[in-house]
Amino acid sequence: MTLTRHQIRERAFQMLFALNANPEADHDALYQRVLTDDPNQLVPVPDYLAALVNGVLAHQSELDAQIDQYLSTGWQLKRIAKTDLVILRMAFYEIEHVDDVPNRVAVNEALELAKNFSDDRSRRFINGVLAHTLDDETDTQA
Repeated sequence: MTLTRHQIRERAFQMLFALNANPEADHDALYQRVLTDDPNQLVPVPDYLAALVNGVLAHQSELDAQIDQYLSTGWQLKRIAKTDLVILRMAFYEIEHVDDVPNRVAVNEALELAKNFSDDRSRRFINGVLAHTLDDETDTQA
């Protein structure tokens, strides 16, 4: 079974959300849980899935600091719904650390994840935060 990058992002979200709730969870077992319904089947973990999950975990404090600078006055990371925070971390990770993913693709994928795993208010919030990163990118290229 070959997964698209979008499907890989969905599974990365599931992994990161589970690890956010239980940081000590067995990564290998979680990978298998998000990749197959058959507990007796061992499937290979796609490279990009491992790269996304490990990258977000390794850079989490840096990603949180970046997200924090784009929040409106009075907002704090701890007020953000966990689903939204995981989606934002993934998007910021792809924007900052994955060269072959254009920033607009990272933003659009984040909005798709929000559509699937969150609600309309969250999607608008995520869009607002990520729109600032695209504005900054445009400013630095001008």
